[in-house]
Amino acid sequence: MSATRLPTAAGCRLHAVGQDWDAIRIPRALGLAAMTILGPRCGAVLEHPHKSAVYYFVPVGTAAEWEVDGTTAIGEGGTLAIPPTRHTEAVGPHWLVCPGDSDWLTDALALQAALEDCSASRTAAELAT
Repeated sequence: MSATRLPTAAGCRLHAVGQDWDAIRIPRALGLAAMTILGPRCGAVLEHPHKSAVYYFVPVGTAAEWEVDGTTAIGEGGTLAIPPTRHTEAVGPHWLVCPGDSDWLTDALALQAALEDCSASRTAAELAT
């Protein structure tokens, strides 16, 4: 991972997106459901509790092609506050799945499929009520 840019008050550092990875911002409930579906195929997952969102890290260039309703792709030109590698306390941005030295990324197609499965399950549950 490239050098960080600016430290924040919470011990996080702002990283430029689009150099080592792109990020996908997903509403918390949907992101947690996708994490369960992905299981061991899931890379690092960052939670930002004040935004009620989680972030998945995907290969550079994914943001340009990403088109999944209810999610936001962040690519080149964006920044993301990254906490220390093992920060899992739920105060400020923290890791739900800690990154390793080389396993930050989730396969974009697997993430998209997991999100589609979650949406289909939610729609089926809503229709059943």
